[in-house]
Amino acid sequence: MPTAAFDNVRVLDVRNGALTAPTTVLIRGALIERVGDADVPAEAMRIDGAGKVLMPGLIDAHWHAAFAAIPQATVLSADPAYIHLVAGEQAKATLLRGFTTVRDCGGPTFGLKRAIDEGIIAGPRIFPSGAFISQTSGHGDFRNRHEIPAPCCAPLTYSESVGASMIADGPDAVMRRVREQLMLGASQIKLMGGGGVASPHDPIDVAQYTEREFRAAVDAAENWGTYVTVHAYTPKAIRTAIAGGVRCIEHGHLADEPTAELMAEAGIWWSLQPFLDDEDAIPIPAGTSLREKQLQVLRGTDTAYGLARKYKVRTAWGTDTLFDAKLASRQGAQLAKMTRWFTPAEVLRMATLENAELLALAGERNPYPGKLGEIVEGALADLLLVDGDPLTDISLLADPQHRIPVIMKGGRLCKNGVSEPS
Repeated sequence: MPTAAFDNVRVLDVRNGALTAPTTVLIRGALIERVGDADVPAEAMRIDGAGKVLMPGLIDAHWHAAFAAIPQATVLSADPAYIHLVAGEQAKATLLRGFTTVRDCGGPTFGLKRAIDEGIIAGPRIFPSGAFISQTSGHGDFRNRHEIPAPCCAPLTYSESVGASMIADGPDAVMRRVREQLMLGASQIKLMGGGGVASPHDPIDVAQYTEREFRAAVDAAENWGTYVTVHAYTPKAIRTAIAGGVRCIEHGHLADEPTAELMAEAGIWWSLQPFLDDEDAIPIPAGTSLREKQLQVLRGTDTAYGLARKYKVRTAWGTDTLFDAKLASRQGAQLAKMTRWFTPAEVLRMATLENAELLALAGERNPYPGKLGEIVEGALADLLLVDGDPLTDISLLADPQHRIPVIMKGGRLCKNGVSEPS
């Protein structure tokens, strides 16, 4: 691994929301060796930062690498090889947007992660959940009604066969499916605990899985040193999941005050997404049941962020972009719109340091041991050179092509848009 040095850069201290004076950051191998005055080896690759800002690579805590850019109908019917090839192209695009790490919250990404880790294709670090686990009639059950009831010993559904979702009912079946995903390489487990927008048969208000079923998943995950995260919107779904021992709630846009207070008291992570009825909303035809469900969720977003702030719940940021390549390209824009609820400094801390703390819950199943989300000595060298100050204008991260000239992941340059390194 080469030695590199960023000269004349203002380092973004995401912990304190401040910039340093111009300085040098020395990289040796995959790690940051020194921040500040350093003896740079003669053989080191030197990058002149020209006073630009050096910040940690961004982290999306709720991403679907296999599904972000493919229409839902294609996801449910296409040749799996096609889905994987599109995902590979999108992985490169994700990295070039400045997202050096993603937590994949469901989908067939084990092969993609391996190809990225082996350097076969470019892409972010992936913390994979593998197939999300759903009850019959749940958010991960995409069968048609004419396929119900399933005959005894029925074959796997298409979604199950390609590793997108697994249907499991009862503690024993849930535990088995969790163990399968752990065997395949999951860093954390994703369960569907309530109704969803994209699934055709379950209203948003329904709670899914019982406390005993959640506990079975949690026991299996904890035996492997990791945790369970749960898709849930409503107070009942969230409370049942917490009672079952889960560590993180995905979405939760319809949570009420007592539920938010419980999350804070229990130390639960709240992985929220900036869902608004704007250009980043997944296109759903008006007048359909799916659109009505989507509107229910969108109406809760402002309240959810307000409750997270009021009760100081540990809050993660993610996009949950699905089924649209144009929306996927706006990953940075979705980060920038977070200033509706938080200061730029708070947003940047959330999308780096705090998301990294959530990823660390994977414990022994962490596929990338090392510190992420902060520019400090000994941390992994996932770095962005930014033309401008994101503390005063975070919207520049929505234009990575022009405003992020250099991207480094693990000490290797993934993009070099400055003059040739000396």
